[in-house]
Amino acid sequence: MKRRFLRTVPALLALSLSPMFAAAQAAWPAKTITLVSPYAPGGTTDVLARMLASKLQGVLGQTVIVENKGGAGGNIGTDYVSKSKPDGYTFLLAASGPLVIAPSLYPKLPYQPNTDFTAVAPVASAAFVIAVNPKSGLTSVKDIIAKAKAGNLAFASAGSGTPQHIIGEMFNVQAGVKIQHIPYKGSGPAMNDLVGGQVPMSFENPVPIMPQVKAGNLNVLAVTSAKRSAAFPDIPTVSELGLKGFDAQPWYGVLGPAGIPVEIVDRMNKEIRTILASTDTKARLFALGAEPMDMTPLAFKNFIAADTLKWTRVVKASGATVD
Repeated sequence: MKRRFLRTVPALLALSLSPMFAAAQAAWPAKTITLVSPYAPGGTTDVLARMLASKLQGVLGQTVIVENKGGAGGNIGTDYVSKSKPDGYTFLLAASGPLVIAPSLYPKLPYQPNTDFTAVAPVASAAFVIAVNPKSGLTSVKDIIAKAKAGNLAFASAGSGTPQHIIGEMFNVQAGVKIQHIPYKGSGPAMNDLVGGQVPMSFENPVPIMPQVKAGNLNVLAVTSAKRSAAFPDIPTVSELGLKGFDAQPWYGVLGPAGIPVEIVDRMNKEIRTILASTDTKARLFALGAEPMDMTPLAFKNFIAADTLKWTRVVKASGATVD
């Protein structure tokens, strides 16, 4: 009888605790949520993270803060999230670079992109642009190629291994030139030097570029996607201007550490997709040259896997290395 009672206790205890566990899960979020931007303030991920954080705060009923952890082309902040507790209170506003480009560029990473993360929801994609300082003397893609062949040209990027870096190397390969790569710790610092004239050009996301273009501080010569951007239909593609088949369109999305409860993932996915479908968010993204993306967590996971294969081929073809 005593043994039977002892065997029953664990089952009764589990039964009594299960409603408590369910209630705890249902209570999410119960405290502040951190959205990590793996680059310095002022860049694309920072702008998108702050836009999303303010919207999520309203629908989740909890404070959502943005924490910038830049360095190593976004790898430091990305690694930080991969090692965070999977309790639904730490997420990454991921750029595609550290997830789909870094694996083929770095001989060893402190995280495994395909196993250390939970895909939550994509946010936006954006055709990058070739931006130049008005005082650089560069007024066309032909000018860039000519000056690069003379051996006196450099481009800024958000860091080694970022899409900005690899797109620049793609350009080098297809144009048969060697523009010197100057890596920064994020788009923000790179933008400061581009506007200031310390560097003449950049292959950059339109999110931080277009406000500077409207202010007259920068000029845009081309977009890097295969087709013209719906946001900037008057700007020609690199392919149109002579480098046939040139196509690069990076993306941004929300991920968390591996092991986040599916209920939390589904809730975050639902809220993010609702936010991105709203008229005001679409208008804001469109004004920045970005287009919202819409996927389930599983579809996003599969998308990341396919994109990794694509960029692995690009990196190998470009011969790019970490500076």
